[in-house]
Amino acid sequence: MIEQELFDYLKLNVYPDLVMSTSPISRWDCYSATKQHRIELKCRKTHYDELVIEKSKFKALLDKAIDNWDAPIYINSTPKGIYKWNLFFTNPQWFFKDLPETTDFAKRKKISKEIAMLPVYDAEIL
Repeated sequence: MIEQELFDYLKLNVYPDLVMSTSPISRWDCYSATKQHRIELKCRKTHYDELVIEKSKFKALLDKAIDNWDAPIYINSTPKGIYKWNLFFTNPQWFFKDLPETTDFAKRKKISKEIAMLPVYDAEIL
């Protein structure tokens, strides 16, 4: 699944009023006004029992949601399902790991990123 397919699925099945961010460099991907959910989307090609969230994205999404009285939502798709976390109700344990600079682009150079793992058993399954 690619991000556009995930967005289309969510709009059809979960958030009928879902709109994409108007900025291509936004720290969040989409928004539901009726549910007041500010959402970051990720599509994983492989299923893992724990999924990565970068601290910089977590903080940016949380800050934007707080500024707008929204819930910060992180949604990941994997071949085994679609998982949703309300980041207000997570307690990430942060650590540094060398990871590719970007996921789906040409920059495969590794850099140190501060990340946490979100267990799929803590997620709402969509």
